[in-house]
Order: sequence, then structure tokens, then C-alpha cells
Amino acid sequence: MSHCQAALLLDRGALRVTGADAAKFLQGIITSDLDKTEDGGAVHAALLTPQGKILFDFFVVADDGGFLIEAAKDTLPELSTRLGFYRLRAAVEIAEVPDLQVAAVWDGTADLPEGATSFADPRLAALGTRILLPKGSTIGGCDESGAGAYHAHRIRLGVPEGGRDFALGDSFPHEALFDQLNGVDFEKGCFVGQEVVSRMQHRGTTRKRVVPVEGDAPLEAGTEVRAGDLPIGRIGSVDGQFGLALLRLDRAADASAKGTKLTAGETAITLHKPAFAQFDVPA
Repeated sequence: MSHCQAALLLDRGALRVTGADAAKFLQGIITSDLDKTEDGGAVHAALLTPQGKILFDFFVVADDGGFLIEAAKDTLPELSTRLGFYRLRAAVEIAEVPDLQVAAVWDGTADLPEGATSFADPRLAALGTRILLPKGSTIGGCDESGAGAYHAHRIRLGVPEGGRDFALGDSFPHEALFDQLNGVDFEKGCFVGQEVVSRMQHRGTTRKRVVPVEGDAPLEAGTEVRAGDLPIGRIGSVDGQFGLALLRLDRAADASAKGTKLTAGETAITLHKPAFAQFDVPA
């Protein structure tokens, strides 16, 4: 068998956006530049509130004259409705695609079934490939892994996921590392919430970030992180002693300078800087 790993992500699904105005419609509201989907590429993007907070995070890939949006399955009905609010008189159709399932492949290349759409994960090359494939079909040439193996891989790389590591509707793109993981294009022009996000970028005012953490014992998702007695954030995804946490890094830095330990419940934790990060993480 190949060394590559493949995992079905059963909590993911897809919308199809078609129509003469589909490209112009999406380009005007999402955070990334849709022109990057040409030639089989994909974008990592979000739909924001006017106040600049993430409502939905997803991938967009070109598909037969239209686009496929891959997102968390339980958000698809609301995402479809929200997109409809912006449609107005545009020639656009939005529909769920129940006959597609989502998989991730990493550490190698898979053999794809007929009818599959694949794209390199636009966030980070080490995440591998994402595949939209017909339900009932299988991926060949890889060791079959569960979704837990994919999330463990993602956690070790320091890549957050909406609903697990940051709250949808209550997090800014910079907090969720969209500025680090190709989730916002600051050159593309207007999108919903652009003014707030651009201001945060230019002023460098981000105080909270999702960062990898390591405990001296297994971590539990949802546990509050404290610097001494001061709350500074919360644990998100976990894989044994490793996890991701959305933290006030300024408070973590103050704690580091004072020699104050960080804890998640009764577990002492240390912070790590992802290899891709262009921001400081306190030692």
C-alpha cells in the first residue's frame, strides 16, 4: 500500500452555485479571490458579517461552468439561505449536492474514482488534497484512515477549523488565522466585512490567535485556559496531549515574562508556533 493517507470527512458536504452571474456574485461577497480557482485551483474563504466576523468558512472550486462550495454539512442550509440574501436579481442558482461526499488525502497521491473533483488544500501544502467524490465510490492507492487521523494531522500542523477551534459568528478572520492560511485576499477588492478586516490587517491589532498547545497530560476540548488565575482562552480540537487553543497572546506573553504557568484545567500546557505563522507565540 501507498504511504498516503485518505479519510472520509462525513461531517462535510457541498453546495453548487451556477448561473451566468455566479463568478461575479461570489467574488463580490467572499474573502478570497475567485480568479484563483482557474485551472483547477481552489480557494479557502469565508462569508463574514458586515462587522467582519466569520459566519461560514469553506472552500470554493470551479465545477462545469459553476462552482462547488465545500463546507461543514450542518451549515449548508443556513449558508445557502445567507447566500440567497445577497443574490438579489443576479442570475445565480444555489443548491445542495447530496450525492457528493468529501475526503482528505495527505502524504501522497490517491487514485480518484470517476466523477471526483480534487484540489490541493489552499491553506497549507502539508494538508494534502481535498476530494469531492460521488457517494458510494472509494479512493484507491492509499491507506484508509478515519477522520480522527485527519484531524490529528491538522492539529499537529496548527490549522484551525470553524466550529471546533473558533466560534462561527463570533471570531474575526485574523483570530482564525485566515490571514496566515490564504483565507483573505487583501488585494481583490470589496467583500462583505472588508473594511473591518483590512483595518485589523493594517493596524496589526490582533490580540487573539489560534495556536497549537501541548499538555503534560491529555487535553479536553472546551477547557478554559488560564495564566495563573486569569482566563486567556479555551481549548478547541484535541488529539491526546496535543490541541489547538484560541488564546489572548498578549496575556500569554505577560505570563511568560512573569514566569506564570499556563494551565487547561489541572493540566500544564506549553504553546508552539506553527511553521507557517508570521506572528509571535510566547515561549
